[in-house]
Amino acid sequence: MVLADVKKGQSFKILSIPNEIVRAQAIRFGIAEGVIVTCDEMIPAGPVIIRKSKQEIAIGYGLAREILVEAVG
Repeated sequence: MVLADVKKGQSFKILSIPNEIVRAQAIRFGIAEGVIVTCDEMIPAGPVIIRKSKQEIAIGYGLAREILVEAVG
């Protein structure tokens, strides 16, 4: 499944960030393959707001469609 398909409140593990530029930017925020995060908000056809610890990050819908994730818990 891709990040754009997650539901609000769902925890998931990042499996793959295929775009090298996006991967480099995500790593700066502490988001990388293997990290478990939670979806705080899902705006239809808009950004996905994810949370890792106390940090929230908004990821645009287009980008969220490229990031592969796996539900946990």
